[in-house]
Amino acid sequence: MGIISIDLGTTNIKVAAYNKSLQLLFIETENVKYLSDGDRVEFDAEQYFEMVSSAIRRCCERSYSGADHIDQIVLTGQAESLIMVDIEGKPLRKGISWLDTRSKEECEELTAAFNEETCFQITGQPAIIPTWPITKMLWIRKHEPHIFSQVAKYLMLKDYIQFRLTGKLYGEYSIYNFTHYFDIRKKQYWEEIITYCGVSVDQLPQLIEPCTNIGAITGAVADDLGLHPQTTVNVGTLDHFAGMIGTGNIREGIISESTGTVLSIATMVHSPVFGNLRIPYHYGPFKDTYVLLPVCESGGISLEWFKGNFLEDCTFSEMNVELQKKKIPNELIFLPYITGVNAPDFNANASGVFYGIKLKHDKLDFTLAIMEGVVHLLKKNMKCLEQVGVKADMIISTGGGARSELWSQMKSDITEYIVAIPENEEAACLGAAMIGAVSDGLFPSYEKAVDQCVAIKHKFMPKNNDKFQKKHELFNRLFDQIIPVYDYDSENVIL
Repeated sequence: MGIISIDLGTTNIKVAAYNKSLQLLFIETENVKYLSDGDRVEFDAEQYFEMVSSAIRRCCERSYSGADHIDQIVLTGQAESLIMVDIEGKPLRKGISWLDTRSKEECEELTAAFNEETCFQITGQPAIIPTWPITKMLWIRKHEPHIFSQVAKYLMLKDYIQFRLTGKLYGEYSIYNFTHYFDIRKKQYWEEIITYCGVSVDQLPQLIEPCTNIGAITGAVADDLGLHPQTTVNVGTLDHFAGMIGTGNIREGIISESTGTVLSIATMVHSPVFGNLRIPYHYGPFKDTYVLLPVCESGGISLEWFKGNFLEDCTFSEMNVELQKKKIPNELIFLPYITGVNAPDFNANASGVFYGIKLKHDKLDFTLAIMEGVVHLLKKNMKCLEQVGVKADMIISTGGGARSELWSQMKSDITEYIVAIPENEEAACLGAAMIGAVSDGLFPSYEKAVDQCVAIKHKFMPKNNDKFQKKHELFNRLFDQIIPVYDYDSENVIL
């Protein structure tokens, strides 16, 4: 008896095998391939599914004997990546990644057509940004009418994978938080905005609660993957929410952060309270719960960008060893806005900035500045949470950034919170497995699952570092003063 959890990531697909006690048996990964051209970032949906299938096969071969079988596959992963399929469920074109920013003009059009406060009250999102699928739908209508006229269903990536596994089309609420056409309180599609874009509700999947078991895999999938034909699929929840479950963040008063490709901060609340700070609200992983979830696209991707272009021959481990020798904090400041819009500022014109460059600075100084900049962004969001009454004793830290002791200590020093690192690094995969275990009755509640499965391996304590706090003040001042430059560039400069 076993559970397979699948994390449909932006950078990597992860497939993890667990036994009935939720002990990790093996984990397989596949690197996701993209077709990038300027602001366009696309992927082959069928190829993505084949990579998922291949990882499942290899993971099962390494984890289970012939007498064992998988009872449940649980999905988690990214939200906004859009796939358009025909009446047979076949993709009509390449999928559009959430990283794709082609729809800036459509954002402006929708922002002009729909009142900002109305949008916030309905969707929980403070701004219309190119990430949202609704903007890509409008783009397709304008620029690819031959595709637009053939679309039978608009699907999120997780919808498509569960459809390929089961033949059933569903969309679960926690993913549709990120479409900008989901009413988070009524738990239904926002028809006014999709109608404006020329789309009908019939072209969208039926909505269901997160963590719902939707039934067995198809016979063809069972034969292809060598799985028991009664293996069921659970739609699971958003990767950030699965990570919350996998770290024990399942009640109010707990804050977790994940520094992966994006930086996200999450805390659970039981009702949306819309305030002046415009913190994004989302329908949560459990029935009638909500999550405050500031997501900063310019998170770990800033470090990935710098390493890939300037330190490609250096591993992250080697980088951390060399960085430990550096003076921390250094003089450089980095505004980590390389993808533009970031919580809590929501300035579509923002871009990355290095400030304080001198002849003595080298690649590692820039690397440290990037890591610090991401943490200053984390602190800005933590301050916003505090202003709406959310306060915790510590931050539970996950994602690739949690593997760096240097970065974790920096987070503690700058935010002035204890930063706790869970024993299990793959929080999203573990959280998905816990969903499956509770669904199968292996645990009577998520609280019991957390007691059994979640442990903290290390805590980083904040040090009294006035230099970091002064740099945070300068970080905020620099951003505030450069906003007019961002706005001037967007209106007057052709880049």
